[in-house]
Amino acid sequence: MAQIPHLIAFDLDDTLAPSKSPLDPRMASVFARLLDTTTVAVISGGNFEQFETQLIRGLQGVAEDRLEHLHLLPTCGTRYERRRDGAWQTVYRENLTEAEREAAFTALREEATRLGLWESEPWGEILEDRGSQVTFSALGQRAPVSAKHAWDPDGAKKNALRAAVASRLPHLEVRSGGSTSVDITRTGIDKAYGMRKLAEHTGIALDDMLFVGDRLDPDGNDYPVKAIGVPCRAVTGWEDTADFLEALLAGRA
Repeated sequence: MAQIPHLIAFDLDDTLAPSKSPLDPRMASVFARLLDTTTVAVISGGNFEQFETQLIRGLQGVAEDRLEHLHLLPTCGTRYERRRDGAWQTVYRENLTEAEREAAFTALREEATRLGLWESEPWGEILEDRGSQVTFSALGQRAPVSAKHAWDPDGAKKNALRAAVASRLPHLEVRSGGSTSVDITRTGIDKAYGMRKLAEHTGIALDDMLFVGDRLDPDGNDYPVKAIGVPCRAVTGWEDTADFLEALLAGRA
């Protein structure tokens, strides 16, 4: 069998599952098999409730001792949850202050409006307070995957908004998120921060990890992981990830 890394970390949306959608049964099966083999982490921009809906519900039936191999880092690593004694327990949560959240909301709303990116009829809320992260979703939180992919295929709209908001919030971290989102956290707290915390809490060196994600380009929210030297595998969707994991577990990767 090919050497399986001591820890494999994944993005969630468009890496393990379609955006804000549950795991496909095929992915749930291979993911459960991976938990039998190595330590696994998921680090993504969604809040913990989104992790529960997309990921955890698909792992029902996985034994508790295997779930303890799973580390969850919602909101781009600004929060860290581990399984202990049959429940998810918070390791840390780097919340924004009330003033920081208000500044983020104001800048996102005003700059999106100025750039013509504030939708009048979105699918759900455009702005969301995730505690440790404020997220802008251009088409709303419940937009269908097809509409999201069609909205900004080259990333130009999202990158223009990110740059405009970042210039107004130099004291905060402003990053492109998923296909239609911009995420704001405390300065220096991103997916690279989360990966370093994984190394600290697991004792596994960054060089012995593998990160799998669909946004490893310089404008993507997975890029900070690549920038600190963690070995990475770029994928183009959950099917690509499933193909890779099946080959890895079979010793063919």
